[in-house]
Amino acid sequence: MQAQYHDLAAWLNHIERMHPRGEAGIELGLDRVAIVAAELRHAKRLAGKPIFTVAGTNGKGSVVTYLSNILDRGGYRVGTYTSPHLVHFNERMRLNGIPVEDARIVAAFDRVEAARAATGESLTYFEFTTLAAIEVFLAADVEVLVLEVGLGGRLDAVNLYDPDVAVVTGVALDHQEYLGDTREAIALEKIGIARAGQPIIIAEPDLPVPARKQLAEKGAIVYLVGEAFGFEPLPGEEGKPSIQWRYWLRQPGVPIEAVQRRGGLAYPGLRGKIQLRNAAAAMTAIDCLQDRLPVAMGAIRRGLLESELAGRFQVIPGPPDLVLDVAHNPEAAGVLAANLGQLPFAHTQHGILGMMADKDLIGVLKPLLKQINRWYLAPLDSPRSATLAQLQETLVDLGVKPTQIETYENPASAYAAARKNAGESDRIVAFGSFLTVADVLRDLGRTA
Repeated sequence: MQAQYHDLAAWLNHIERMHPRGEAGIELGLDRVAIVAAELRHAKRLAGKPIFTVAGTNGKGSVVTYLSNILDRGGYRVGTYTSPHLVHFNERMRLNGIPVEDARIVAAFDRVEAARAATGESLTYFEFTTLAAIEVFLAADVEVLVLEVGLGGRLDAVNLYDPDVAVVTGVALDHQEYLGDTREAIALEKIGIARAGQPIIIAEPDLPVPARKQLAEKGAIVYLVGEAFGFEPLPGEEGKPSIQWRYWLRQPGVPIEAVQRRGGLAYPGLRGKIQLRNAAAAMTAIDCLQDRLPVAMGAIRRGLLESELAGRFQVIPGPPDLVLDVAHNPEAAGVLAANLGQLPFAHTQHGILGMMADKDLIGVLKPLLKQINRWYLAPLDSPRSATLAQLQETLVDLGVKPTQIETYENPASAYAAARKNAGESDRIVAFGSFLTVADVLRDLGRTA
């Protein structure tokens, strides 16, 4: 029998209870979700609507943001699906950048539940919400979809929908219990979003050889960073840092002297050196569909420049300044450390840390030891959370003095303590998990 709920919170509770592993439960595979999608006639209803699918260990949120903004500035009706959310579930489904209102989501949940009940299949939280996102976008008659893979690629529910352009932003060790314990195995899962005869943009400069071979066997049209596309900062004025960059693209089969270049680009709105790579990947994806979705260069410039993304090296001016970053794996932590090193001098950097116990605690914390002077540890509202003892022991083993460490009951109280202790020339950095950043954002009364 179909469950009928009239508000979003009740629906989300119901969806969590339907699957024995709840919201955090992960059960990869496309069989169940494909049956329900067929009942909803998604393949037929999506026909003719271009789809961009983005996977990657780090950077996929940035590329999704760039793509969605560029297409929006180009005048298209854009549906964007991301996960997880920071503060409100609605962040996962956006229409031209605006989170979808509760009523649209509830109506989509009704339709998905009716189809699920008709088939007798069970769905995970992510599978159910992915189907609902497609229902929202179809009801809104979007012209183009930008979909972010939740986990991996090959067996993720998003991969049920054939992309016209696929993007893989990076390959690093994370979620090894599901994706494999080597970069080679993880890369093979990520490139599972590729389709024969369709372009796939690879922004990972060190793509493992087995993944390259599989892409060739599959017959995908591969655009590899450094070979088919790239970027370079342009020299700044004497004594001043660069404020512009250049993008280049070489279409497959085109001689190297025929490379297309677009210079004089302003740095994208998202901070950090790695954002040039992410922006170049997004521009390449847009170029691949110019015949179907023409976008003027002015719209591309605006889309990149006007991009914002909560929790990805998000700087909230103070004093003291606050940096929010969901970095929770070694590669992302290394990028965060490098980005902090590019900011103006701070007398003391106060680090608010909450992490999941199944993450690489040493790998994440080691790159930040030289950046963070004072640590504020907090458990997260999750059964997977690392304990205060685990976090403290890891830091002490890495050489942090116990006198530099304080413990609190949650990230919000840790943030309150850091604010109390920080001077005007100091900086606060909250990182380690989406939940860490979300707790601080809620405390600030901000939405993502």
